[in-house]
Amino acid sequence: MKRFQFAGALALLAFGAFGLQAQDKDIVDTAVAAGDFTTLVKAVQAAGLVDTLKGPGPFTVFAPTDEAFAKLPAGALDSLLANPDKLKKVLLYHVVPGKVMAADVHTMKAKTAEGTSANVVAKGGKVMIDKATVVKTDIVCSNGVIHVIDAVIMPKM
Repeated sequence: MKRFQFAGALALLAFGAFGLQAQDKDIVDTAVAAGDFTTLVKAVQAAGLVDTLKGPGPFTVFAPTDEAFAKLPAGALDSLLANPDKLKKVLLYHVVPGKVMAADVHTMKAKTAEGTSANVVAKGGKVMIDKATVVKTDIVCSNGVIHVIDAVIMPKM
């Protein structure tokens, strides 16, 4: 557990200035301000989830970067954007109700807002959710926390 606390402390030091500014903003506004989540923000808008993620929460969002969305197979993103119900299901799979900080993470099944569970594995100083690696942690927002991941994770459809 101390290893994850240390990793969380390092992440806070590395992203401290951003994290302090983010605390005043909700999850959506923080993602917009970061600049690395334009595809995620576009998808959240298309799925009608802006008001939800600007709500009181708290929420833990495993946020794929634009680079993560670019790894999807050709046409997959367009297909999701054209199907708001399916898109909403995928996006809610990236959200865990409550505020889970990096120091609190251990190997577990995390119940998502989509309704099913994602596999979280903490091993060797690395945290993964399904097949995505958590690359930045503990971006604290007024209504929760964002952990940045390097891939889009998919619920069973």
